[in-house]
Amino acid sequence: MPRLFREKPFIHDGCSITESDFGAYTEVGAGSRIAYSSFGDYSYCDRYADIANATIGKLANIAAFSRIGATDHPLQTAACHHFLYRSDDYWDDAEPDAAFFEHRKSRRAYIGHDTWIGAGAMIKPEVTLGDGAVVAAGAVVTKDVDPYTIVAGTPAKPLRLRQPPEVAERLIALAWWDWPHEQLRNALDDFRSLSAEAFLEKYQT
Repeated sequence: MPRLFREKPFIHDGCSITESDFGAYTEVGAGSRIAYSSFGDYSYCDRYADIANATIGKLANIAAFSRIGATDHPLQTAACHHFLYRSDDYWDDAEPDAAFFEHRKSRRAYIGHDTWIGAGAMIKPEVTLGDGAVVAAGAVVTKDVDPYTIVAGTPAKPLRLRQPPEVAERLIALAWWDWPHEQLRNALDDFRSLSAEAFLEKYQT
């Protein structure tokens, strides 16, 4: 019996979900916090992920304790504390700074299809991870990452390519992540056993 289903996400205990939506076969690990974000089909995050203001593609693999769209504090003002924008938490006659929160929500991170974000990694706001990109554990990603590129470090820098450029281009053109569920099942043995090049030779017409 499958554990994941098309109809609704598998959300583990202790999660906080705010104005977010989830595609088919998605999963949110225990204790995770998801706010103002969307998960594409088959994408998941492991335990205690913190994801805000992010658009996650299909089949994204997000490891435990990772953070996407890590929110910023204002630095151009005299203070950078919460009381500037969560003012109603401190005074009866103060309102929250709605414009600040709207600006924060507009600074979206974009995570491509078939990506892997390692444990404890951080993806800053307005960063785009290309399809097939990999982020090493503990990395802090402050700039866009090209498709099928592996990055590591603080700040993250390219380590090596996951696939050669010509193979990456063909995989993106094939867009197997858009295949129907049954087609993915039918190709499962080939996904497991074939190299990317051999898989393309078989399925790219």
